[in-house]
Amino acid sequence: MFRGASSGAIHNPLRARCAERVRKMRAMQLAEPGKPLRLADREIGKPGPGQLLLRVLACGVCRTDLHIVDGELPHPDRTVIPGHEIVGEVIERGARAEWFGIGERVGVPWLGSTCGDCRYCRTGRENLCDGARFTGHHIDGGYAEFALADARYCFALPQGYAPEEAAPLLCAGLIGYRALSIAGDAQTLGIYGFGAAAHIVAQVARFQGRKLFAFTRPGDAEAQRFALALGAAWAGGSDAAPPEPLDAAILFAPVVVSVANLTRRDGEEFLALAPRVPVRTSVEIFPLERANEALARVREGRINGAAVLVMPERTARSG
Repeated sequence: MFRGASSGAIHNPLRARCAERVRKMRAMQLAEPGKPLRLADREIGKPGPGQLLLRVLACGVCRTDLHIVDGELPHPDRTVIPGHEIVGEVIERGARAEWFGIGERVGVPWLGSTCGDCRYCRTGRENLCDGARFTGHHIDGGYAEFALADARYCFALPQGYAPEEAAPLLCAGLIGYRALSIAGDAQTLGIYGFGAAAHIVAQVARFQGRKLFAFTRPGDAEAQRFALALGAAWAGGSDAAPPEPLDAAILFAPVVVSVANLTRRDGEEFLALAPRVPVRTSVEIFPLERANEALARVREGRINGAAVLVMPERTARSG
């Protein structure tokens, strides 16, 4: 945890000059549900008390983003920047935002803030808070070059992951980890729907010594090969029976609308575990302006692993 200079200032002179010169950022924004995202110039916000201003390095493309874009979640009465699997570099801190230092890389998840006072928050179930606000829905997210985030709800990231590799850990990984924890000590585990979350939780399950059975769309031989390569004992269509009884099953069904499904404790536990497994994410990289294409590919199930948006300089280095 950062214990350095006082918050509220940019400490790197070069960053200070850049921040002074660059007042606008590019963002893919949603004005109306059911319509494509539009590339636009937006003002770069100033961090308020407890907030961090991040230079976005990468942002995962999640199925929950599709629920927002397609209007399956209530649309706020404003233009929205989606994206809640954000890996960003801290470039400025608001007052009292002393959890992270300038230049540090942090992760921003779906859960953007909670009330902190309700019975759910007081009993370790902040994922159920009625006053919760979500990144990329109520709070502008990471389909942009910069983002603001509440420092209390950001995560320190494990070493050894490039930004595009770390991004899927922040939702796909956390969803899978929480579901796996709820499955208890099940030794034979079925996973239905082998996408971004499943390909991460499969690695954790194998690390824990569980026997894994993967169920894909009938006839999806490529996804079945992918599951077997990650250690599944068997892979087949969702219309087939597994070769032996399951102790538990986790369903990553695309027709299910995602909700606030994790707490900060879940995130801290999983991100500490990931490098021990070690979890390796399979990602397909898209530049920011191709966000609509990435969403379409996720919608159609044509991504093995996870889709990730990267900002221009990351795209240049990756490609």
